[in-house]
Amino acid sequence: MRRLVEIMDTTLRDGEQTSGVSFSASEKLTIARLLIEELKVDRIEVASARVSEGELEAVKAIMDWANKGGYTNKVEVLTFVDGGLSIEWMIEAGAKVQNLLTKGSLNHLTHQLKKTPQAHFREIEEIITKAQSEGIQTNVYLEDWSNGMRNSPEYVFEFLDFLQTQAVERVLLPDTLGILTPGETGKYISAIRERYPDGHFDFHAHNDYDLANANILESVKAGINGLHVTVNGMGERAGNASVASMTAVVKDFLPEVEINVDESAIYKVSKLVETFSGFKIPVNKPVVGGNVFTQTAGVHADGDNKKNLYFNDLLPERFGRKRKYALGKTSGKANIQKNLEELGLALSSEDIKKVTQRIIKLGDKKEIVTQDDLPYIISDVLNSKAYEKTVKIRAYVLNHAKGLKPSSTVAIEMDGEVIEAHAQGDGQYDAFMNALKAVYQQKNKNLPMLVDYAVRIPPGSHSDALCETIITWDNGQKEFMTRGLDSDQTVSAIKATEKMLNIIENKLEETVRVIS
Repeated sequence: MRRLVEIMDTTLRDGEQTSGVSFSASEKLTIARLLIEELKVDRIEVASARVSEGELEAVKAIMDWANKGGYTNKVEVLTFVDGGLSIEWMIEAGAKVQNLLTKGSLNHLTHQLKKTPQAHFREIEEIITKAQSEGIQTNVYLEDWSNGMRNSPEYVFEFLDFLQTQAVERVLLPDTLGILTPGETGKYISAIRERYPDGHFDFHAHNDYDLANANILESVKAGINGLHVTVNGMGERAGNASVASMTAVVKDFLPEVEINVDESAIYKVSKLVETFSGFKIPVNKPVVGGNVFTQTAGVHADGDNKKNLYFNDLLPERFGRKRKYALGKTSGKANIQKNLEELGLALSSEDIKKVTQRIIKLGDKKEIVTQDDLPYIISDVLNSKAYEKTVKIRAYVLNHAKGLKPSSTVAIEMDGEVIEAHAQGDGQYDAFMNALKAVYQQKNKNLPMLVDYAVRIPPGSHSDALCETIITWDNGQKEFMTRGLDSDQTVSAIKATEKMLNIIENKLEETVRVIS
């Protein structure tokens, strides 16, 4: 049988120590419900005792929900060696499990508390006894345990010997300052498991050296009984071990171990906590980051078409996500093809090549292109051959300065001649159009009237790559529309205008409604 390792999520306590993060009571209740009912962690640590009135109200609300759902003993509160004040706070809140914070290194005990081990132990015993009399279960944190094992192991084992005589459910071993290496983690926990084979020990990792997940892996190999994590790796300084990374590592590399976390709920919970906390998930954060299931290089997309050569066991579907293929300067035809398949579109090889070149140009301008942009790029590229380009806007300058009317200078090539004109207007585009009218007056030609001007981004797009401008024109006999596509709004309008010039030059107004 596989060995069960408990998972305790401390997003609502240690995770809330992330700089600038503070959850409201309703947010704490919502997250607590998701952690237990959706993510299915075994336990949650929801608050520190005696912090604030708001914290008290949050724990009351959580305990009311937990009692009704049968989760009472899954909810834990950090308490202190304070003569029983934390216990009284827990009684008022209705909490039934305390995680008592004690000193796990001789250095902390000597210089912070200035007490002997025996004096510290006596105070701890009093707290545990009081908790027991009130029906409150006790787990004990050994703060700075990792430094204790490095520098004062005799004290740590003396402390653990003492705890074997007390009514303690679990002993919690924190790498408080995030200083452990994987080798040390395995060594220290193995020594404790060997000496106390029947005890229950949790490991609480911090990520200061980016080793939290590696240390978790070694702790489980060494026989740890429980792991502490947070959503998105939130926590003080560099944060705690991430529930997403921990789940992936344990499930994929430790088949002899079982955990109850439902990995399909990880992304949903992650995004909700991101919203509530304002703590943005880095795009390269394993499992939950925005880019981690996105193939960018065209060669990777091509390899995925050939026996999934660039897949590993971290399939996005496990976590309620989908693989994406980025569109940008490194995109190849395979990336485009993957996105077209998702949209249900088919193009010839020649047309795919044209679309790819347009996307690469946008990428060179450091623009972000999304799948939502793709149909508009296709339309713009492929429909550009609907007319012969006989009029070209060779150059233009747009000026807009405070206290001065916007102005524009344009250079238009038509009939083999380049003509320049300058004009002012109520805005940059209006000035451009006035300059354009001046050019056409020199050629004794008229322009159609602009009757409507609409700007939008592709529906659903969150990128900065494209802006679509659709202009409706009236030549006195009928209306027709042209569309321009660019990352700049005014430039997209100018592109739509250039298409209009070629339509009237080629006398296509009667045969076309919208030219992209």
